[in-house]
Amino acid sequence: MHAVVVTEPGDVDVLNWAEVPDPAPAKGEVVIDVAASAVNRADLLQRQGFYPPPPGASDIIGLECSVRIAALGAGVDRWAVGDEVCALLSGGGYAEKVAVPAGQCMPVPDGVDLVTAAALPEVACTVWSNVVQIAQLSAGKSFLVHGGSSGIGTMAIQVAKALGAGQVLCTVGSSEKAAACEALGADVAINYRDEEFAERARDATDGRGVDVILDIIGAKYLAANLSALAPDGRLAIIGMQGGSKAELDLGLLLRTRGVISATTLRGRPVEQKAEVCRAVVDSLWPLVAAGRVRPVVHTTFPMNEVAQAHRLVEESTHIGKVLLTL
Repeated sequence: MHAVVVTEPGDVDVLNWAEVPDPAPAKGEVVIDVAASAVNRADLLQRQGFYPPPPGASDIIGLECSVRIAALGAGVDRWAVGDEVCALLSGGGYAEKVAVPAGQCMPVPDGVDLVTAAALPEVACTVWSNVVQIAQLSAGKSFLVHGGSSGIGTMAIQVAKALGAGQVLCTVGSSEKAAACEALGADVAINYRDEEFAERARDATDGRGVDVILDIIGAKYLAANLSALAPDGRLAIIGMQGGSKAELDLGLLLRTRGVISATTLRGRPVEQKAEVCRAVVDSLWPLVAAGRVRPVVHTTFPMNEVAQAHRLVEESTHIGKVLLTL
């Protein structure tokens, strides 16, 4: 088979379409023929040598894909050869074939075509596990997501609205991105280039603050996130685009009874990822099928033009997901 291989850590020119050995399914795994994959910011970090795959995972980049099942490993009885699914991966998505634990495969939601389904696994599982399962967003609570026009952000805005959040806020970097987020359901889009998001968030919530914050920035935003957090609020950190080390005011956290969680999806045990996938299929896929939540795709590239796709994501001018197709 062919796959995108990284010859050495570096810029986009280290991405090459090359022949590699075909994968074989281990016990509990399936091998799948990839129709499409998606570019995540973590992929850029892996290309640069900053985010290696977890032990035992493929060193080929790619955290999600949409596929047809080509072969079953021992003990797999839920799926059949030819089934169309989308899959959450620890690696290997930038390839013609990939082996994946059967529990990380999810049926393509009704109303979504096979290629577009590649935009769903990573954002759906990240948002549902962090915003709903960990941070416990529910009807009537307010919600803020940073990077509202990203793949994560566009999914989080829609999920929050579908769950009946009282107010949905996001941060963006341009008026175009603000308009896109508002069209998806954001009540308040804050341009972080012009405004202090914590102050604006408190104003928008009549001084109370936000009940749940989903943060991709990390250290740079920690103090402001805590300032924006409502009493008994929950801050879910899923990224470190703004650094990994910051000073934490425990006094403020104690006074507001705030809760901070920090997780990545890629390194979780297989059993945990399977549980997340089941919850997404049971609770989120019906919202997708009903049209209340939809994948947002900015553009697609052939997989052998992956360098252009990475460059686009690095420039951060896109809205939603960037896909790679075979």
